Amino acid sequence: MRSSSLLALLALPAHFALAQAPAQGGALSLDDAIRTAQQNNPTFLTYKNNVRNADAQLRSAHGALLPQANASFRTQYTQGGTQYIQGVPINGADSYSSGYSVGLSYNINAGLAYAPKAAKAQRAASEADISSQAENLRATITQLYITAAQSEALAAVLDTLVTVAQGQLDLANAKMEAGAGTVIDVRTAEVALGQQRVQALTQHNTARLDKLRLFETMGVPGDPDAKLTTTFSDAVPSFSLDSLLALARRTNPDLRARESRLAADEANVKLQKTQYLPSIFLSTGYGANAYGYANTDAQEASLAASVASGYHSCLAQDSLRVGAGLAPRGGCGTGVVSDAQLKSLRDANQRFKFTKAPYSIGAQVSLPLFNGFQREQNVEQSRVARDNAALDVRQRNLQLTTAVTQAYLTLETQRQTVELQTQTAAKAAEELALSQESFKVGAKTFLDVTSARANYEKAQIDRVNAVYQYQSAFAALENAVGRPLR
Repeated sequence: MRSSSLLALLALPAHFALAQAPAQGGALSLDDAIRTAQQNNPTFLTYKNNVRNADAQLRSAHGALLPQANASFRTQYTQGGTQYIQGVPINGADSYSSGYSVGLSYNINAGLAYAPKAAKAQRAASEADISSQAENLRATITQLYITAAQSEALAAVLDTLVTVAQGQLDLANAKMEAGAGTVIDVRTAEVALGQQRVQALTQHNTARLDKLRLFETMGVPGDPDAKLTTTFSDAVPSFSLDSLLALARRTNPDLRARESRLAADEANVKLQKTQYLPSIFLSTGYGANAYGYANTDAQEASLAASVASGYHSCLAQDSLRVGAGLAPRGGCGTGVVSDAQLKSLRDANQRFKFTKAPYSIGAQVSLPLFNGFQREQNVEQSRVARDNAALDVRQRNLQLTTAVTQAYLTLETQRQTVELQTQTAAKAAEELALSQESFKVGAKTFLDVTSARANYEKAQIDRVNAVYQYQSAFAALENAVGRPLR
């Protein structure tokens, strides 16, 4: 719960009111700073990008359960000429060949079947990492915001102390003009005023630098003149240490992230064990091929030679039959290639007329027997990673208990410190006021006033620091628990 009660706690007595310069930049609340950081902080965004890898891995794991399909097309041109095959010269003409194929295969084993579950565990771990980093970023921004607000509050206090020092100088001048003071008192007041102005100037610069560091962590260009608008409650916490420890063990994002990593490593052990199980591979495909020559001149010449050779062979056999007293068979033709034969030859030479290849389907069952202990090594490595993750979770539980306890005790100490410093600041303000009044009537020296002002200055600065150290301790407790508590 954030409220304006912190402003009331920081407020000085009415006669020492703060004098703050108006802010030059825009308003910035803590919630806006956290939201901006989650949208722009480069380191945090890299963790968010890891989920994209996990999503791709999960899709790939599911895709591996589906059949795989592939298609190909090829074409080739071969220049004609003499080729030697096993020392025998073969003459050929320019030719073209082409073909296409479509294949379908399906591979299934226990590893592929379990892979989606392991990928889901990895994705859950990535999401848990983002939640953990988001909480770390929130805690970092909160601390930087409190630091910047503390610097602004200290600058405001120092501005008020400049006013107080100016009042003392005016009082010293008035006393000297009345003949009741000395020039030493005036010079002492002037030195004190100059020193106070330097401290105020330095603190204002520190506040601007703290804002720049805040904006850098937010991941956006800095605005040293931004107005920090969030106030924090100074109410006494009502929770107990036991309730905080129970809440931290139940909801701490960093602990949840480590437990998610442990679950992912456990899933990986089961995935590695599937290497001992058999796998089944099925495949089938369809294809066709085409072959043809650039022109049919060589084929036509070969056909003409073949026809002429057949014609002469037929005549020679008929001559032998006649010489043996047998009747000739006849039908030797003319020895010339007909137009029909040329047309048939040319029609058959279709370079892109595809002929279906034989259809095939295959199945294979593979049982791994021995691969040089590679499976054993993979399984053991995954087991070691899982065991280390379990030890990391145990260690984080111990750290969580220590961190929450320390932060709780520190918060209680800072709460009591705020109460004491507030009482001290009020008494110091009263002492300064009495010293000034006594100096006016000559009951005290200017040295007494200077001493009271120094006490007042220290008390006011210590009070502001105590208030913001309390808020910083509260933020540290929230960080240890892993979630906001107000």
